[in-house]
Amino acid sequence: MIRTGEQYRESIRDGREVWMNGEKIKDVPTHPAFKPLVDIRARIYDMAHDPATSATMTYTDEESGELNAVQQKPPRTRQDWEDKRAATDAVLTDVGGVVTRVGDETIGEVWSLIDGQDVLNQINPAYAENVKRHIDLACFGDPFHVSANTDPKGDRSKRPQDQDPDMLLHAVRETDRGIVVRGAKYETAAAYSNQAFAKPTIANWGDSELSDYALGFMLDMGAPGLKYICRTGFAGSAKPVEDYPVSNRFDEVDTLVVFDDVEIPWENILFYRDTKAATFIRATLHRYSAYAFTQRNLRLADLMIGAALWNVKQTGLEKQQAVQEKLATLACYREGINAHLTAAIAMAEPSPGGLLMPNQSLLYTGRVLACSQLHEMMHIARELCGGQICITPDKASFDDPETGPWLEKFYSVNEHWVAEDRRKLLAYARDLLNSDYAGHRLTFQLFAQSPPFAHLGAVYRNFGWDGPLDLVKDAAGLSDNVLATLGRKAAK
Repeated sequence: MIRTGEQYRESIRDGREVWMNGEKIKDVPTHPAFKPLVDIRARIYDMAHDPATSATMTYTDEESGELNAVQQKPPRTRQDWEDKRAATDAVLTDVGGVVTRVGDETIGEVWSLIDGQDVLNQINPAYAENVKRHIDLACFGDPFHVSANTDPKGDRSKRPQDQDPDMLLHAVRETDRGIVVRGAKYETAAAYSNQAFAKPTIANWGDSELSDYALGFMLDMGAPGLKYICRTGFAGSAKPVEDYPVSNRFDEVDTLVVFDDVEIPWENILFYRDTKAATFIRATLHRYSAYAFTQRNLRLADLMIGAALWNVKQTGLEKQQAVQEKLATLACYREGINAHLTAAIAMAEPSPGGLLMPNQSLLYTGRVLACSQLHEMMHIARELCGGQICITPDKASFDDPETGPWLEKFYSVNEHWVAEDRRKLLAYARDLLNSDYAGHRLTFQLFAQSPPFAHLGAVYRNFGWDGPLDLVKDAAGLSDNVLATLGRKAAK
């Protein structure tokens, strides 16, 4: 059943060991670095109960009659996808910015397990039963679910066994209750989440059928032995919210989660030591979750367009052809993402597990478009905003009785654009495009689901190559013999 925001806050007060800047955090929900995102995640829970948004955020399960979160629902129809897109848009609009790891972008990895049940069942029927139970928990129990993916890795020219073996998460022994694992994972939002799907990083298994590194499980984020070492947060720092309104509200803290001999119960293990299962799960991991991830880039494109357009309007430059061309370039990027998302659902395809997955070729090519061009679009938006986003004084200078009048004089354009509005716009654009946080988000979007080469690898595996091949075969008049190179026979 859906939870309230306060129930969520209490659920992460479980004694977990969290550090930031050398400080051991006493209470995660109220710490300045975590509070903004904890409050946003709590607000998402409360939106399910708010009369103004509950219809968008919830649905009634036909079997149980319970009210559940739309974003957790396994998708079986196009309408399910339309509802999910609307719910995510509602969240981003309500909070006034872009947040990525809040559940809807990671729950898709759990749906991919539905498609893998047959593979897991061949290995060990108990794993398929565990998958079914955890799918129900993740989809209907409404936990804050995240993803545990990237390891420290160490020297990648060596096998993990040939260096410190803890560089990749691995099993070290079995107990009557489960397996004990050691290593570390980087996880965004880990310190304030409830559970994670831990799975192996991209690895070359070679000819090995079994590996202590090929394991996947559901992780209780309050489990004994977990240590959370967080990077410095952008929120609650020395930079005032008036000067950095994005950094202070939307920083999703990334964490090195150390597994110091953590015991994983057998009932939480989804696969163990089997490289075939690990490879299959890795290959299908983003077939659903890439949709919500790419949707964030669409919203970011809208914010960049809005910031750039307001800046050229307040200085009277929107009529210039060169400016219009750059705005049109931003619009093409935005609509390219929109077209891929829309078409991926319009041409959705059934999954092996009976769900409806976005058209895989369109979804993955849309993700490549969104991520590979993001840095160029940010640079265009910077250019349209002008150099003042990097040289404007802070709010304290505007408020100071001695310097304030001078800034009032030089930053007021006319009766419509007074100094305070210009300061707010420039501060917002600076934080969106030009701050430490802006650079961090650019790198995050590039690597969050996988690195660029893996994005292109997903396209290669899912694009319909037979269509162009058949087209040229017929156009060039090639014989049917060439079909043998594709492993195909000519139709009789």
